[in-house]
Amino acid sequence: MSYKVKLNIFEGPLDLLLFLIKRDKIDIYDIPISNITKQYLEYLELMKLLDLEIAGEFLVMAATLMHIKSKMLLPQEENEEEEQEEEDPREELVRRLLEYKKFKDAAERLQGMREEQKDVFLRRGTGAKGKVVAEDGTEYFEASLFDLITAFRKVLKEVPKETFHKVIRNEFTVSDKIHDIYHLLAKKPRIYFSSLFGDARNKDEVITIFLAILELMKMREVIVAQKEFFGEIEVIRNPELVRSSS
Repeated sequence: MSYKVKLNIFEGPLDLLLFLIKRDKIDIYDIPISNITKQYLEYLELMKLLDLEIAGEFLVMAATLMHIKSKMLLPQEENEEEEQEEEDPREELVRRLLEYKKFKDAAERLQGMREEQKDVFLRRGTGAKGKVVAEDGTEYFEASLFDLITAFRKVLKEVPKETFHKVIRNEFTVSDKIHDIYHLLAKKPRIYFSSLFGDARNKDEVITIFLAILELMKMREVIVAQKEFFGEIEVIRNPELVRSSS
């Protein structure tokens, strides 16, 4: 595919690791490095499939995880004193994750305080701490890029494998799919992410629809959100734009 998306909402490798740790309820002090490395590399492959621009730091982290994994696979020293002195290969990674999480949490608290001071009444749109208030007053949590890729991964797995090998003329573009999503949101202010792929005929069409959603997010025309963390994703017409046009 020749369509490349540059996103301002793109998180970094530490965000991806924290996402995986939180989703799978992993003890950050005892990370199963083999499993985390496998999942991390799977997400990178999905990003490449989508032709997303992957920053070099993602590849550096992949190399770091592979290095830690290889060190942990090495046979343990028989000498007990040497074992006690040997540092856990994951220690530096855990330190970086905890430090990053601390600053990220602090930034979210400051953003929440800023929103509270700016508006006495909760406005429609993106509220404090990543909350979204829909037109009807329903509160959501804004989904991350990794939430979206997780949902996309599930949709991609449900595409019948035989369609991957069929020669189907692609009569659609990202612009076409953006128009289709606009049309759907004109009828309904929010729709389930998974429902957008119901009529997709092959893998290329699934990818094109996903890229259209990313482009709409980049333009702030839509917000993707969940009623609970790691819940089902909904694509919502940006309430701020609706309000400004009314």
